[in-house]
Amino acid sequence: MTDLLSEVLESHGGLRRWNGFTTATATIVSGGELFAAKGLPQDPEPRRMTVSLHREHASVRPFGAPDQHTEFDPGRVAIARADGTVVAERFNPRQSFTGHVLETPWDPLDRAYFNGYALWTYLTTPFFAIMNGMAVEEAEPWTESRTERWRHLRVTFPDDIASHSTVQDFYFGDDLLLRRHDYHVDIAGGFAAAQYVYDIEEADGIRFPTRRRAYLRRPDGRPDHDHVMVSIDLSELRFV
Repeated sequence: MTDLLSEVLESHGGLRRWNGFTTATATIVSGGELFAAKGLPQDPEPRRMTVSLHREHASVRPFGAPDQHTEFDPGRVAIARADGTVVAERFNPRQSFTGHVLETPWDPLDRAYFNGYALWTYLTTPFFAIMNGMAVEEAEPWTESRTERWRHLRVTFPDDIASHSTVQDFYFGDDLLLRRHDYHVDIAGGFAAAQYVYDIEEADGIRFPTRRRAYLRRPDGRPDHDHVMVSIDLSELRFV
């Protein structure tokens, strides 16, 4: 573990507290240009997201119908009813995105897969970095403005963890709290994103941003504020 990662974990609530929890739940409201480009524009209704903290598993409800929810693991994604009936499922879901570009339409299982891995990543940041197989290094700081210079962790994900891209970058302010998260969306043509986070709150001793805005990232690393690809607002966050 790098010194910076150790300090970042402590600033976000500490490993001892984190290891006492197994699950996080949050109400989410999402939107953005990505879903419209995929032919699945997002409605503004709130949904309840649940993720496991020490293995990659996630679920959101409702999904597609009031009595339906998703079931996400890296090797399987499904839509199921409250009574457990499987409406649709796909094994090895990452393979279904081969050849996709930004404008390639998604079906509901594609959307469920994206939602599952993305929200799992966000709701476990930065603590997922200590999981087996994660490679973490401190990289060059990012100069955000004349008065802000953010420290930088680069994380390389193992093959058995589904996420946006293998290599992702996380930037932290003077208080060592998350400010920005950069990645490529490999399942949507690999476009570059710069996700800014805001309004950090504390839930059960864990500090967590409650607003996320992912912009197209220009070649110089700056965000294109004219294109909000994904927006996520979180509330009622609980760790159990």
